[in-house]
Amino acid sequence: MNITHTELDLRERGAIEDMLNAKGPVTRIAAEIGRHRSTVYREIKRNYFDDDELPYMNGYYGMIAQREASGQHTRRRKLIRLEELRAYVIAQLTISWTPEQIADPLAYNDLSDRVIHETIYAYVYSAESQSE
Repeated sequence: MNITHTELDLRERGAIEDMLNAKGPVTRIAAEIGRHRSTVYREIKRNYFDDDELPYMNGYYGMIAQREASGQHTRRRKLIRLEELRAYVIAQLTISWTPEQIADPLAYNDLSDRVIHETIYAYVYSAESQSE
C-alpha cells in the first residue's frame, strides 16, 4: 500500500468552511472531502480565527487557510529565502560538488545558516531553480 501525503487544496478548504458554517460535524466533513477526521480537526485547529475584540468574526476561513499554507511552503524553503546561502550552494554545484558535500558542516565557509542535502536536492528539482 502506497500512501502519499497530499495537502488540502482550496476546494477542500472551502468545503470545510461551508460545512462548518452549516454546523456539520467534523466526521461528516471528513467523509465528504475524502480525508481522515484527524486531518480535518488539525486543519481547523491550525487555521481557526479567534479574536476577543471581534468575536463575530471568529471562525474558519478556507481562503485565508490556503494563503497561510502557501506562505508556509515559502518559509520552509530555505534556499529560496536566503540569497547568500543559495548563491553558495549554486556556486558549489557549478564546480561539481554533490549536495552531500555542500551540506557537510566541515565544508562550510563562514555561513551561519546550515542546509541539508535533501533541501539542496529539493531546490535543484524545483521550479524556482529551473528559472535561474
